[in-house]
Amino acid sequence: PFVTLTPATRYRYSVIVGPKGHEVIETEARTAAQGEFTTLPDEKSQLPVTFAWSGDLGGQGHCRLGMDGYPIFDVIRARQLDFFLLLGDSIYADGVCPSPPNEPGADFRATTLPEYRARHRDQRAAGALRRLLKTTPVFALWDDHEVRNDFSGPFDSLMPVGRQALREYWPIRTAPDDPNRLYRTVRGGADLEVFLLDTRQYRSRNADQDGLGKTMLGEKHLQWLLKGPTETTATWKVIVTSVPLSISKGGGASVPGNDGWAGGPDGTGFERERQVIVDTILGRKVKNVVFLAGDVHYVQANAYDPNGDGTPDFHEFVVGPLSAAPGRLTMPNTDLHPTTLINESGYFNFGLIRVTRSSFDVTVLDDAGAMRFSHHLSAD
Repeated sequence: PFVTLTPATRYRYSVIVGPKGHEVIETEARTAAQGEFTTLPDEKSQLPVTFAWSGDLGGQGHCRLGMDGYPIFDVIRARQLDFFLLLGDSIYADGVCPSPPNEPGADFRATTLPEYRARHRDQRAAGALRRLLKTTPVFALWDDHEVRNDFSGPFDSLMPVGRQALREYWPIRTAPDDPNRLYRTVRGGADLEVFLLDTRQYRSRNADQDGLGKTMLGEKHLQWLLKGPTETTATWKVIVTSVPLSISKGGGASVPGNDGWAGGPDGTGFERERQVIVDTILGRKVKNVVFLAGDVHYVQANAYDPNGDGTPDFHEFVVGPLSAAPGRLTMPNTDLHPTTLINESGYFNFGLIRVTRSSFDVTVLDDAGAMRFSHHLSAD
């Protein structure tokens, strides 16, 4: 059973283990782990909240090096966050980490449940990640490489074992009406509600032509998203999508079709469903909406004016990778009338956000802690 914790309170915890099938007796028990965390303020508390987000860990051979593994997590931890959002590709199960130079343990492609578990376990051997997890709440999503490149959930035979390994290594509460549900909300005080999407489990094939039958989210998930930001009392509505809104991500011969929301000249993509979301934001006059994304391995930020009235209706900030090869810079497509604030590649990075009732401040930091970008939003 779940224990009800007091909001905005610091807790310390210990994990005690003993012989299987017995009550834990002091002489037989040992402390397996210790840590601490602070619960988020409740929706009546008007307190500032600081959080960070990024994704793409260990891709294209940029894997765990030495005992610290991924030192960027020490830079993230130093920001003293209320929580961290991991936007997927927490492993690259379909890629090989050659050793040397990387630490041994990930030089294979996962296709079975034990192998997926081993790839997650290999990441957890990184000292810097372990230190972050001991002190900071982490809300994890998945993207494609928790299973394999650009996968579409209902059509991929490996999805069930990839999903099981993900849930074993990242704590995600089981919804009573859907034991496999990963989309959920996080409330951070009176001024912030975060809507975490699952862009993999319910999607149509990437190669399907866009249109009425094409979906990224599935109908139940989509209706949940259309309802949540219109009904929340939070000032800022943050929608977290592993794949970006406007960057065309065309596939190849093995996995054809565009993998993100944006389409391309081949008629694929998920723009019809994206427009349903945009029309709801505009039609219901939902203010202070911000999208956060990752996946493409570079930094991009866009102010969108889809109704063309000269005033941005919402923003999107894209970051990453935590540790992977840099992506090929691509400008956003023009359908949502973007004003691009930054489009930059070539360094490991994460985004940092501080939220108050009146402000939403975004900073992008690299793995040395240097600021690469900042932007201030004032609440409408």
